[in-house]
Amino acid sequence: MAVISICLNAEEEKMISFLAEEYERDKSGLIRLSLQQMYENYVDRKVIEEYEKKEKKRRKKFLRAEDIMKSISDF
Repeated sequence: MAVISICLNAEEEKMISFLAEEYERDKSGLIRLSLQQMYENYVDRKVIEEYEKKEKKRRKKFLRAEDIMKSISDF
């Protein structure tokens, strides 16, 4: 297991202490949970971006009524 040391200012220390107490976790567990959630958000965002790219390619094109009428009158 890797050990990482971080420096926190007084405000950050207050925040992490508050959240650790609120979520009933130790500070390391809270940081691990935050890291996991951030990574999950990243992966989800990438999946959504890929889906949106595919959908954009498949997007149906709609014709305006004027264009339909014009194409009919051309016959």
